[in-house]
Amino acid sequence: MAYADLNENELSNLHETVSHEYAEMKARNLSLNMARGKPAAAQLDLSMPMLSLLSSADDCIAEDGTDCRNYGVLEGLPEARRLMAELLDDEPDNVIVGGNASLTMMFDTVSWFWTFGTLGSKPWREYDSVKWICLVPGYDRHFAITEHFGFEMIPVELGAGGPNMDEVERIAASDERVKGIWCVPKYSNPSGATYSDEVVRRLASMPCAADDFRIIWDNAYAVHHLFDDEADQDQLLDIGAACREAGNPDRYVKFGSTSKVTLPGAGIAAMAASPANIADLKKHLTISTISGDKMNQLRHVKFLRDGTGIAAHMRKHAAIMRPKFELVDRKLTEGLSDVGECSWLRPRGGYFVSFDAPEGTAKRIVALAKEAGVVMTGAGATWPHGNDPHDSNIRIAPSLPPVEELEEALDVFICCVKLAYLEKLIG
Repeated sequence: MAYADLNENELSNLHETVSHEYAEMKARNLSLNMARGKPAAAQLDLSMPMLSLLSSADDCIAEDGTDCRNYGVLEGLPEARRLMAELLDDEPDNVIVGGNASLTMMFDTVSWFWTFGTLGSKPWREYDSVKWICLVPGYDRHFAITEHFGFEMIPVELGAGGPNMDEVERIAASDERVKGIWCVPKYSNPSGATYSDEVVRRLASMPCAADDFRIIWDNAYAVHHLFDDEADQDQLLDIGAACREAGNPDRYVKFGSTSKVTLPGAGIAAMAASPANIADLKKHLTISTISGDKMNQLRHVKFLRDGTGIAAHMRKHAAIMRPKFELVDRKLTEGLSDVGECSWLRPRGGYFVSFDAPEGTAKRIVALAKEAGVVMTGAGATWPHGNDPHDSNIRIAPSLPPVEELEEALDVFICCVKLAYLEKLIG
């Protein structure tokens, strides 16, 4: 029987049992972390050979003769643009390679649109307000950018095949102050959802009240499959091709990085867009920087080589990640199958598991877990302003802990789910 079906006496007895179990866990003085999607040390070790690839002056010369130790090459090395084009599913000429973080490039792009407008449009700062579509559950750092600029963030539900497009289309067509949408289209953060071809085409072709509406397409997990067999991997239609086909070639800006491919603190990021958008954005980039870290770009090219090399490298990551995701699903199934009102997704890639707890309990669950020594992403982080109206969604990040620690952390989490729900039912 599910907890909600138990009588008052049964609930009281179960609450006493689970409370005792929780007290025992607190007494262990654990210190475990499932707060953010950081790669594990074993994953970082995979890229250590990259650091020794440049050991002489001759090693620092790019294919076009550029000395990577010096200034120059604003858009990135030709071979680096070619490599990142593989990640971004685009042409090298449409790619700009930046620093180590795609988040920085996204922030800068929104900032330039805010300050200067895009392709001759009015700067967004000149509107009395700017509105932005935020898919939920979604990525907290995306929401932080639009919150920083004071945008009104409009939440829209994200399902297994992408956003509720009826709602997205209605909002985009309703007001010229609706200027964009955040998208993590493949193995989304945190749900693991991948957009269907229909969703991609509707995003590309939908009527928008704003001529300068922009789809910020953060394909952060483009190659982060959990399974080696292509039949078990999600496929994503290219937003650039869809926008061109729909007659809206300038609607999208794509972003990606090697942050979770090589070394998060020392990867390379890139963006891709239409030729017109690239030319427009380069006007601002020319002022803000002289060039990216070409030494790091060259290291990555020598290490990863091409799309085939990226795929081979990511299979090594999958071998480390897959057992952790399987463990999460197994533990949640075994621990919560008789609780009721709990659900979670089983992604085929990415870095997170999106867990929906009984409504009104997520904050209590995360607080209980913290008291027991397990740090998790704050409840509500997957909604704009950290405000989940259902107080239900929790992002589970299984990548960082070793399997043994992850199992221990999940035991604590499951106990906290039970305890918080029992507290709610008892009142």
